[in-house]
Amino acid sequence: MATPNHSRISVVRGDITEQSVDAIVNAANSSLLGGGGVDGAIHRKGGKSILEECRQLRAGHYGKGLPVGNAVATTAGRLPARWVIHTVGPVYSPTQDQSALLSSCYGESLRVAHELGAESIAFPAISTGAYRWPVADAARIAAWAIHSAQLRVPEIRLVLFDDATFQAFHRAFNPT
Repeated sequence: MATPNHSRISVVRGDITEQSVDAIVNAANSSLLGGGGVDGAIHRKGGKSILEECRQLRAGHYGKGLPVGNAVATTAGRLPARWVIHTVGPVYSPTQDQSALLSSCYGESLRVAHELGAESIAFPAISTGAYRWPVADAARIAAWAIHSAQLRVPEIRLVLFDDATFQAFHRAFNPT
């Protein structure tokens, strides 16, 4: 078993909603009420219990929505995981450097997973879909954020839906 400071990191091509891990990271929007891409797939496959907990979060501490770069956990519903960790990535801007916010999504998700006692976590490519972050740059930021995180989870899995994204993340996490 890995120690808290050394994680087993893998990059795989697949569907994040099918990962048997303790925590699945959702590239959510700030409303926490579902959307497209990874967010929509997690809500559809996980079922109503995820949305119900997200509504409770909105009715409480996150009345104005989850801030960009933050993370919060809910049940995983019908997903093969214990928890969903929702994080809101930044929208890419060629004129404003928001890489610290994207990095924070990974670090905060790892912090929440660690606090939950998760032994395994699966990440998607945060902000690369509708938020238009260039995939190679997002992969570089993800690799830096995960490798430099203060809190770790024994097994970290990057789950990428298409070949181009998989290749970019594979290169970032396995430099030659």
